[in-house]
Amino acid sequence: MRHFVTPILVVVLWLAFPALCQAQEAVIRGPEGRIAYKITLPEGFDTTKGQCPMVILMHGIFSSKDYAPMPQIAKGLAKAGIASIRFDFDGHGRSEGRKQDMTIEKELSDARAVWDYVQKLPYVGEVGLLGHSQGGVIASMTAGRLADGGKAPAAVVLIAPGSVIKEACQGGRFFNAQFDPKDPPEYIRCWGIYKLGREYLVTTQQLDIYGTAATYRGPVLLLHGDRDGIVPMWCSERYLQAYGDNATLQVVEGENHTITRRRKQVVAYTVEFFKKSFGL
Repeated sequence: MRHFVTPILVVVLWLAFPALCQAQEAVIRGPEGRIAYKITLPEGFDTTKGQCPMVILMHGIFSSKDYAPMPQIAKGLAKAGIASIRFDFDGHGRSEGRKQDMTIEKELSDARAVWDYVQKLPYVGEVGLLGHSQGGVIASMTAGRLADGGKAPAAVVLIAPGSVIKEACQGGRFFNAQFDPKDPPEYIRCWGIYKLGREYLVTTQQLDIYGTAATYRGPVLLLHGDRDGIVPMWCSERYLQAYGDNATLQVVEGENHTITRRRKQVVAYTVEFFKKSFGL
């Protein structure tokens, strides 16, 4: 009986947790240290025999790859035959670094490191980008920089893109923390828990978010809940102006910023957009 324990356990785990058989988790190295990431593949996809498109998923500030809506989006994409890779920015989740040292430029470097890694995966075809909240800012600016270098992604989805971070830092109020924007302290505490460092507060004021993003001329889907109490609708509207005819804004009625009220609808919009963009 001793020799049959391990095989039986494997079968039980396979039946009980089939999602584990389609998810891979490891780490890669970015500018601030190791970046934790997770790849989710379409069910039954053999990485040694073919290719499939992939979407890089970027979470928001103080969040992680394992918080909604990232796992749900990854699952929806996989059902549509699209792989995804979601990762923790430096100082978040399981990635190395401190939140206090976070800046937009460093997160852009993290995103580029993941992009470069994905380009080396032999089973990956076209690549898209998706970002939520501050991750939307990173996704948009990454797409713009890539396009400027001749390596544009196939499509981009921005969910409640948090470009308001620039105005928040310029105005000296970030979430519930107040500070002097001309001379910020070493750090501020948001909700008494999360530290934002002086470098973030200073450099974010100088960002050319929309100008950088507009360099990308591929298809863009903007998703924004009309009950978002954190990122105002004008952020998506300004992106829409910057992108022009290349973008579409879909207002999700009843949805909030954390994507908890109409999550299935948001996932459905996302999946259909990428399917169309990838020609599936």
